[in-house]
Amino acid sequence: MARGPALALLLAGPALSLPSIAVIYSVIGFKKTFTFCLLTVLMSAAVGMAFGWMYP
Repeated sequence: MARGPALALLLAGPALSLPSIAVIYSVIGFKKTFTFCLLTVLMSAAVGMAFGWMYP
């Protein structure tokens, strides 16, 4: 696995585990949990792609 995808996996993995999402949902509700998950996926993918392009 290249460095960029590995970084994206390491960034998004712990934040988007099922127990983590369940706790976040119970605390802040569905709409904010969905926004958190969406932003986590998008930002980790963007950082992983940028890192992959800068350090091939």
